[in-house]
Amino acid sequence: MRRFTFRTGIRWKIATAIAAVAALVVVALSLVVHSGARTSMLDSAREVQLDRVQFISRNVDVGRKPAMGAKVNDPDLPAELREKARSGRRGTYIQESPKGPEVWAAVPLGNGQVLSLHTTFKESAKLVRDLDRALVVGSLTAVVAGAALGVLIGGQISSRLRKAAAAAQRVAHGDPDVRVRDAVGGVVRDETDDLARAVDAMADALQQRLEAERRVTADIAHELRTPVTGLLTAAELLPPGRPTELVRDRAQAMRALVEDVLEVARLDSASERAELQDVALGEFVSRRVTALMPEASVRVVADEIVSTDPRRLERILGNLLANAARYGQPPVQVDIEGRVVRVRDHGPGFPEDLLREGPSRFRTGSTDRAGVGHGLGLTIAEGQARVLGARLTFRNVAAPGGVDREGAAAGAVAVLWLPEHAPTATGSFPIIQLPG
Repeated sequence: MRRFTFRTGIRWKIATAIAAVAALVVVALSLVVHSGARTSMLDSAREVQLDRVQFISRNVDVGRKPAMGAKVNDPDLPAELREKARSGRRGTYIQESPKGPEVWAAVPLGNGQVLSLHTTFKESAKLVRDLDRALVVGSLTAVVAGAALGVLIGGQISSRLRKAAAAAQRVAHGDPDVRVRDAVGGVVRDETDDLARAVDAMADALQQRLEAERRVTADIAHELRTPVTGLLTAAELLPPGRPTELVRDRAQAMRALVEDVLEVARLDSASERAELQDVALGEFVSRRVTALMPEASVRVVADEIVSTDPRRLERILGNLLANAARYGQPPVQVDIEGRVVRVRDHGPGFPEDLLREGPSRFRTGSTDRAGVGHGLGLTIAEGQARVLGARLTFRNVAAPGGVDREGAAAGAVAVLWLPEHAPTATGSFPIIQLPG
């Protein structure tokens, strides 16, 4: 069963937490204030009522009638208070009523009778209600203010984290000059700066390691070039025969591998620059595909003049066609639509790891290690596309073993998206949003 997950920003999480804490605090304080104020008012009412009934009892003792509504042996007197007064003690009693709390006070008289007085303290009830309304308004104000403060604080933290994430993504996409700490900025120093410094340190370490690996690869390929050239020259001097053909074939394959490794090393160093020319994309691709793979079909949906490097574009087309011929199945179709070039075969499709992670050197996706290829073709094509400022994507028409809508076999599609604005002579791009 798929687990349900609720995703929200850190800004709203902080705001919710602060609002919840503020609500708990104000509710607790409101209860304490309400209880204390009500207790204080009732205690004051008890004392006032008791003073009144004592004053009246002194007048009754000298033969006067009870005043202010006081009664002798009132039948409505609460039994608890009556028993207390008959035992010779004075006391008070609180009785709740819809109009407000009724405060009873009773004192014993000399002849065994009980003098009592009760009054409904409406003003006290009104004060308590007014106090409760003020507490509710204050509580809501405190919760709203806490939530607003949480949004403000969370927004600042969220903004810094988003800037850090954007800078980290630029580093992941191959921009070595980006520093997360500079992207975060700000005057306040917090854990975000520690995170930014840690990411910068990690990026520097990875960059140094990749650079060291690139140099080692380039040095090895460069050192191999001379002996491989000598091996090819020596193979030409061998007498004709099947063994000689095998030696020449393997020597040629080794030289091609060395050249591909050197090209990958140059592309990784980001030192390659495009030599731009204006070409009609449809006509150019049609001629190159006819020369590289005559059996492939070419369809020009819409032709367009593009500024690009013809040599690098031809290299990309050659590698895509070679990959389709090696791992796919005929027919191979090439479509040109504006600045987009699609190369499709009808084979089993690209491997899932290539679709997920992109091309990787020395990984062909074939389980047969005796087959041809070293997994450098698509890697070089992607690197050359990066030099042109283009984007190379890969997808499958249908899942392996499936069929598409026309009933044809599943196939692999490589799509080259050429930019509207080509890179400058320095390899940079104009500050213009690229389509797509």
